[in-house]
Amino acid sequence: MENQLLHAKATRPHYHRDALQTRIVHLGFGAFHRAHQSVYADILAAEHGSDWGYCEVNLIGGEQQIADLKQQDNLYTVAEMSADAWTARVVGVVKRALHAQVDGLETVLAAMCEPQVAIVSLTITEKGYCHSPATGKLVLENPLIAADLQNPQQPKSAVGVIVEALARRKAAGLPAFTVMSCDNMPENGHITRNVVCAYARAVNADLADWIEANVTFPSTMVDRIVPAVTAETLEKIAQLTGVRDPAGVACEPFRQWVIEDNFVAGRPAWEKAGAELVADVIPFEEMKLRMLNGSHSFLAYLGYLAGYQHINECMEDENYRRAAHALMLKEQAPTLQVKGVDLAHYADLLIARYSNTALRHRTWQIAMDGSQKLPQRMLDSVRWHRVHQHDFSLLALGIAGWMRYVGGVDEKGQAIEVSDPLLPTINAAVSSSAQGEARVQALLGIEAIFGNELPKDAVFVAQVQKAYQTLLEKGAKATVAQYAAAL
Repeated sequence: MENQLLHAKATRPHYHRDALQTRIVHLGFGAFHRAHQSVYADILAAEHGSDWGYCEVNLIGGEQQIADLKQQDNLYTVAEMSADAWTARVVGVVKRALHAQVDGLETVLAAMCEPQVAIVSLTITEKGYCHSPATGKLVLENPLIAADLQNPQQPKSAVGVIVEALARRKAAGLPAFTVMSCDNMPENGHITRNVVCAYARAVNADLADWIEANVTFPSTMVDRIVPAVTAETLEKIAQLTGVRDPAGVACEPFRQWVIEDNFVAGRPAWEKAGAELVADVIPFEEMKLRMLNGSHSFLAYLGYLAGYQHINECMEDENYRRAAHALMLKEQAPTLQVKGVDLAHYADLLIARYSNTALRHRTWQIAMDGSQKLPQRMLDSVRWHRVHQHDFSLLALGIAGWMRYVGGVDEKGQAIEVSDPLLPTINAAVSSSAQGEARVQALLGIEAIFGNELPKDAVFVAQVQKAYQTLLEKGAKATVAQYAAAL
């Protein structure tokens, strides 16, 4: 398999892979990481002689991804998809691939304790941080965290594994590494610091003090649309490159990475591959989370309910297109602090990216884990609007769309496969309430999502109630048309 990928019709790694060192251990070898951070490292190796290589790790699930990668000498394909043409790149910066349950946790921890490891990075999705999205704090009673605290030397959670690796480095007299979140959360570095230090403090106060003094947790903003890999995707990659690659991934041509420049043990020269190294990532994070991710969630719930399976189908509906654009510029952009960015141009670019017919990004995929996403994508903006007494009707419609979606039955009476870490809590709220106002009140009562203040805000509750009732009476397509007509 190795020789096949090295002869694929693609940009191939002509650099000396033997010269790479495993200086980054990455937890979460999913599609997004493959198409984003690894590509930056591959460009640096190919064009700038960088020796920064990856050890890729999956802790829970994803056994097949790691097995496929090992089968082909840690090479895999990234295809960039546009309506005009597809291009491919074979990425060669992965030096090692491990799975905690296949190769053993000790092997993973040993890899994290190698002296040259300078960064441990993460793409474990919002739920992997075992935190409350409403507060950003570690949930000690989370089943994974509770189990790890009973047996901290044999952890299963990413938080537990990082702390145990740091404990071992401290005991061995090795320097600390930087912990870098690349997940879609506001202040993702701060959240990572919160959960790691809180967990460490529950294990050992001296260890927590050492981590707080020696480890940095830079925030990052990552952006590239990477749909879930399907059999159809892999078939198209095989046709493009002449090689079948089960570890392959496809994505849009656009990519962006903004990184807080705060690394204790060095870092790659990511700026040479197009990343932006800044002192404060938060304004960029907020821009992306609210304008891109917020409108994505809006389209995911209301699009799915209308029968649109993919985001580009939503863009073919003029009302959805107008509503998403207005949400970005009228209700999300005013809440932002970012400077020196043309937000109108950014919104136009997002609409163009959403319209990419080659991407086929499923509304169902984006709709997953809404309990973890709503607070930063929509609710923080609503809070801003309530303070400033501005209109937030499209945000209210997006929240109502989520409520209608998690009810678990679509407009044709078909079951919706809702995927969410708070699903038992959501289901309890749904099953204990009748459709309409009672349903809205029950879902607003989930404190982990909505906090304490918003559910007591009569204006907010009324707006969500109104949008929810309209969805019940008219359906998603007609409701979005009604809201778009009022713009």
